[in-house]
Amino acid sequence: MTLREFEVDIPLGRITGLRAGHDGPRVLALHGWLDNAASFVPLADHLAGIQLVAPDLPGHGCSAHLAPGAEYTSGVAVNAVLDIADALGWETFSLLGHSMGAGIASLMAAAVPHRVQRLVVIEALGGLAETVERTADRWREAIAAARALPGKRLRVFADLVAPVRARMQANQLSEAAARLLVERGVRPVEGGFVWSSDPRLTLPTPQRLDEAQLAALVAGIGCPTTVVYADPPQPYFPEPLRSRRASLLPDGQLHVIAGTHHLHMEDPARVAMLIGPFLRA
Repeated sequence: MTLREFEVDIPLGRITGLRAGHDGPRVLALHGWLDNAASFVPLADHLAGIQLVAPDLPGHGCSAHLAPGAEYTSGVAVNAVLDIADALGWETFSLLGHSMGAGIASLMAAAVPHRVQRLVVIEALGGLAETVERTADRWREAIAAARALPGKRLRVFADLVAPVRARMQANQLSEAAARLLVERGVRPVEGGFVWSSDPRLTLPTPQRLDEAQLAALVAGIGCPTTVVYADPPQPYFPEPLRSRRASLLPDGQLHVIAGTHHLHMEDPARVAMLIGPFLRA
């Protein structure tokens, strides 16, 4: 499918992104943390027969950043995606999410079940948990990081070689996949380029749900759901935790395939074989 640029205005500002297709089921595709809409460029070529809309989530890619003093939270993200759907005129739709986007999609499916028809999550389900014992430490770390952020300066890259290499090393990405994300994830400045994402996205959140709360949310996802995990698992979402989460879905199916965290970019044909028929059903 040919991807084309789009933009919509929502209460927090202008949202940009990529979209493809004119007919078929409506699918909102939500990218991962510090990624952008280009995350779904390789997969789109294998998902004919659907209307695919991949926004740059707030603070990412070319989309607006939150106002000064505001914080990026799961609630803000969920409401922003619902505002995007409203701006598109989509009362109901399916969700396709990767990593952080899969976490947001999970929360949406539980929170607004009357709007989400089908759910596909890749490499996450529910979100990252925290233990009750870590509550005070997490608050200390989050506040300290937030107070220190104004003193930090953005690194200027003379060209795209260094940021592409950085993404390759950080995420086990091929050069082609890393370049897709980087080209949409930087902006030109005097002397070169800087990351376009909001630096506040790097701040740790002071609050996370514990595992029991996340389990209850996952169990509250009533729509048909397909989960795709890469093998080996990520250290922050290990086995058997991630399989146990998937087993809580009332109407879910789990696929585990060999690959890296961005398997939807590196092996899009195989991922599309698992999720395409499900999204078109």
